[in-house]
Amino acid sequence: MNFPFFIARRYLVSKKSHNTINIISGISVCGVALATMALICTLSVFNGFHDMVASFFTAFDPELKIVPAEGKFMQHNDPKLQELRKDTRIAVFTETLEDNALLSYEGRQAIVTLKGVEDNFVELTGIESALYGDGHFELASDPLYYGILGIQLCRSLGVGAHFVDPMQVFAPKKGERINMANPAASFNQEEFLSPGVVFSVKQVKYDANYALISLAQARRVFSAPGAMTALELRCKEGVSVHAIKRDIQKQLGDSYKVLDRYEQQADVFRIMEVEKLLSYVFLTFILMIACFNIIGCLSMLIIDKKDDVRTLRNMGATDEQVGQIFMFEGRLIAALGAVIGLVLGLLLCWCQIQFGWLKLGDTSGNFVIDSYPVSVHFMDVLLVFLTVVVVGYLAVWYPVKSLSKRLLA
Repeated sequence: MNFPFFIARRYLVSKKSHNTINIISGISVCGVALATMALICTLSVFNGFHDMVASFFTAFDPELKIVPAEGKFMQHNDPKLQELRKDTRIAVFTETLEDNALLSYEGRQAIVTLKGVEDNFVELTGIESALYGDGHFELASDPLYYGILGIQLCRSLGVGAHFVDPMQVFAPKKGERINMANPAASFNQEEFLSPGVVFSVKQVKYDANYALISLAQARRVFSAPGAMTALELRCKEGVSVHAIKRDIQKQLGDSYKVLDRYEQQADVFRIMEVEKLLSYVFLTFILMIACFNIIGCLSMLIIDKKDDVRTLRNMGATDEQVGQIFMFEGRLIAALGAVIGLVLGLLLCWCQIQFGWLKLGDTSGNFVIDSYPVSVHFMDVLLVFLTVVVVGYLAVWYPVKSLSKRLLA
């Protein structure tokens, strides 16, 4: 066994001549452990929210989405897109067209994102699991057209899953100026009925702002025959989404972008990653402050062990070995605190997953979930352990080196 490490280990567990040193040593371990536990729990909660939000998007967003690299619209008869339809790894192709429009119902109005989809949209996503009402998913039944609204949009318009009168849709005609004498003539106007359902994906972006209609009707509303804003895809079972995304992007070139679910909601996930990073940085600063206790503990230990140092030097120990003893002592305190903190943090995360002790509100049902979500990732555990070890080492390196030199002098 390494001689300095052996002595440092004995100093860690042995009784000191002054009981205060033992107390400060215990406080140092507890401080590092608490900071480590806070890091584990905080990062795991952010992971839980990340996974929860990702699960909500799967009910509306496709696995892959092809959009134009420039501009808003693309033509459905593009040869590159037609060639892509021959790919046997893709189970569902759905053309979609979305843009802003005005909905009006009995004097109440709302600016919405109107999304025209094909009938196989229900096969593309899990939208059926997000439908509420007595009806079913239906957008067209010649000569009638239907529209499905987000649940919060229904509330703002004062309607339910069933509305008797037709919902009016208005969108400005492309390339025309507003006729001030007759403004209505400058807008395309359509109307649709209710199929008896609304959707709720538990995301304000969709529930409060989106309405689904038939693709054919959307093309008339937006004066965009044959156009689409995206081609949405669902892969067959067992096919790697990442691999097919890379192949499609290579096939289509720079004129199109292929987005997975996370890239479709890049802003949301980027904000969450930034928040997680800032929390990690702030808690690391707290960890550094906790490591200052180790410096105080080692300072008193060096003073307490002056006679031992003299004996070790007489027995042949070099100045470097004596300095390493106290360096190892600081590292052992940091490592012990890290291990205890990791165990406590993982135990708390497990308890939160199993029992949901920490609630989001006093009353059940106020939020989408009742308790804070937790998801432990191995890479976060490894990152926290390495952070504690590195911070502990850097915090004690210079002070111990300086104090050791003074003692040896």
